[in-house]
Amino acid sequence: MIMKTTKLLTTVAFAITMLLSFNVNAQEFKDLDKSPMDASSFPSDYKDANKLIKITYSRPQLKNRSVDKLAKEGEIWRTGANEAAEITLYKDMKFGDKEVKAGTYTFYMIPGKKEWTAIINTDLNAWGSYFYNEKNDVARLTVPVTEGKESLEAFSIAFDKSDNGINMHLGWGTVRVAVPFRA
Repeated sequence: MIMKTTKLLTTVAFAITMLLSFNVNAQEFKDLDKSPMDASSFPSDYKDANKLIKITYSRPQLKNRSVDKLAKEGEIWRTGANEAAEITLYKDMKFGDKEVKAGTYTFYMIPGKKEWTAIINTDLNAWGSYFYNEKNDVARLTVPVTEGKESLEAFSIAFDKSDNGINMHLGWGTVRVAVPFRA
């Protein structure tokens, strides 16, 4: 009887120890980021493995704020939130009149009233634009700003094909910017 009781107590103690150790080792996960990371590519068909270009960026929300308060005129902007946007060119491309080699780069913008300057830079894994270094710019291109008919709450990027190549469209609020690339 004592032997059975000892075995039972040992088994119960082992079970309690295991349950407690599972709680100690349980992983805690953060809530969804306020500006979740996203990616956009061309071609946009996810089944097409022959991508030409892809950008990874975070999508801040306006939340009753204005675009010009979040992407300030005349200041370098990370093109989204959190880490600076990273753009991957899967083949050499023209950016304006500059040839950019295939590879991964950061993609910054400098907002303006009528034009925004798009910047391809060699720095990678950059948080925000705090450590932006103009010396590492590969190419810059000034593009016009237009106004959209509807307001976009979340900053968004999409690609489409044009007669001259590929356009990367940036939209937030009613601000619209098209950045051309040629393969």
